[in-house]
Amino acid sequence: MKSTYQIELNEVTKRLPKHLLKFVVKQPYDEYTAQNQAVWRYVMRLNVDYLQNVAHSYYLDGLDKTGISIDSIPKMEGMNRILKEIGWAAVAVDGFIPPNAFMEFQAYNVLVIASDIRTLEHIEYTPAPDIIHEAAGHAPIIANPEYAEYLRRFGEIGSKAISSEKDYEMYEAVRHLSIIKEDPNTPEEDIVKATEKVNELQNEVGELSEMAQIRNLHWWTVEYGLIGELDNPKIYGAGLLSSIGESKSCLEDTVKKLPYSIEAAKVNFDITQPQPQLFVTPNFAHLSYVLEKFANTMALRKGGLEGVKKLISSKNLGTIELSTGLQISGIFTNVIEHQNKPIYVQTVGKTALASREKELIGHGVHYHSEGFGSPIGKLEGINLAIEDMSPKDLEIYGIYEGLKTELIFEGGVKVSGEIITGKRDLQGKILLISFKNCTVVTYQDQVLFKPEWGTYDMAVGKEVISAFSGPASTESFDDFHEVPKEKTHKISYSQNELKLHSLYQQIRDIRESNKLNISKIEGLFNTASKDYKNEWLLFLEIFELVHKSKNDLSEKVQNKLNQLKENKKYNKLIEDGIRLLTK
Repeated sequence: MKSTYQIELNEVTKRLPKHLLKFVVKQPYDEYTAQNQAVWRYVMRLNVDYLQNVAHSYYLDGLDKTGISIDSIPKMEGMNRILKEIGWAAVAVDGFIPPNAFMEFQAYNVLVIASDIRTLEHIEYTPAPDIIHEAAGHAPIIANPEYAEYLRRFGEIGSKAISSEKDYEMYEAVRHLSIIKEDPNTPEEDIVKATEKVNELQNEVGELSEMAQIRNLHWWTVEYGLIGELDNPKIYGAGLLSSIGESKSCLEDTVKKLPYSIEAAKVNFDITQPQPQLFVTPNFAHLSYVLEKFANTMALRKGGLEGVKKLISSKNLGTIELSTGLQISGIFTNVIEHQNKPIYVQTVGKTALASREKELIGHGVHYHSEGFGSPIGKLEGINLAIEDMSPKDLEIYGIYEGLKTELIFEGGVKVSGEIITGKRDLQGKILLISFKNCTVVTYQDQVLFKPEWGTYDMAVGKEVISAFSGPASTESFDDFHEVPKEKTHKISYSQNELKLHSLYQQIRDIRESNKLNISKIEGLFNTASKDYKNEWLLFLEIFELVHKSKNDLSEKVQNKLNQLKENKKYNKLIEDGIRLLTK
């Protein structure tokens, strides 16, 4: 599915590969209601007031440096003009996108911003990614160069993490829950059912995939990270910076504070509940140290039999890189092993071969449309690997064009056929040998390739040095990140709700005009009191205009707010708002 929106590319987004552009949507700025703007303003004013004392020092500076206004939902174009000064950009997307795609955007210094905004019902916290969380939470700390580099590097490594089938099921369940929970028209039983599904998946015990582990590291740092001293940390995680509830509760003693280490990769999180513990990093440099330590455990750097098996288990597109630099990208389905080493690998369906992330000419998915298989390792009884042989060595061991030969590999895989050509890299290292009339069998005479299947292309490499998610060359596969089919629900407003939004807009217009029209404000207050008696945020916005005037209207509005405070649901929200106005 292609994006229907053509983004205006800048110096940063020009580097994005085509397969990521399909996730980009137009920011629906004209669809933000005046109530949405009031929600943004309330959260931002409250957060800035509180966070200036408990957030990382870059938070307030970062708001200015990234073009984020306290009074209005930011426009992506404006943010980008400012973000490009620090080498970053922002694009709008529809809610949660697949984790590997999210990470890959980050690797290109691009923030993905879910452009919807939380409803008034979820003003304190929402499980859905929204513009408050993304823009006001993530963007400010990027102004710190050390943290920005950590984010980029995290994206680079995280996008290569291998997922499991369960990971994608979990992603879809969380996305579905976040979408329906933010739609005020969703029946309560649907939300309960979706929540139970997420909890069920979260509680399933099993070995954590690389993606699950790196997602944990992302959660405990980028989303819910604390920094500084263990007994007096500051906030830098976007989930905390954007939640007016958790930004306060997270620093209380009831939330356990642990030193951040690689062990955090094994600690799962529950998006539906406040976190019982948080991790504290002494500084941003330590984040990068832990990230690199984790990367050393990944198939990306270890390769080997375990890496191939991870790709097979994932049932998703992945790549192995051989010691020659040859990269095989496809869906891996089989590996034959010998002495704990892979000696033959197979893919099914579209497969592409590459070197240094560039597809080998003539070896794309159209040529290898039905899969690819090749032995890996050294020839039996010969200590010198094919890749290390000189032209003279190749001749001695019968590996040259026009010769009918038989190559027996350690572990017993046997390749018999006539060599027709070879392919080398720019440094002259042999990557591929092609045969005609070729048969490939195992030592048990299991047939892996028959002459009638055509030309047999044999990869050259004595070992698998890397295995990772996605293709080596992004040009090889058009659609390897799937755009979610379920879209964020567009809320349909009734005439009554549209009238409410009009009241918010009129109050906003009066405030921005700096001309106090008491009679008009009183008329709006009376209408709200009659038709929208529980709309606490509207009354708070009215109180902001009149509370200093000390007239009858001011008293009436304050009485209305005091009346609403009797409802526990609104009590803290109203108290915090009044405290901010009367400081």
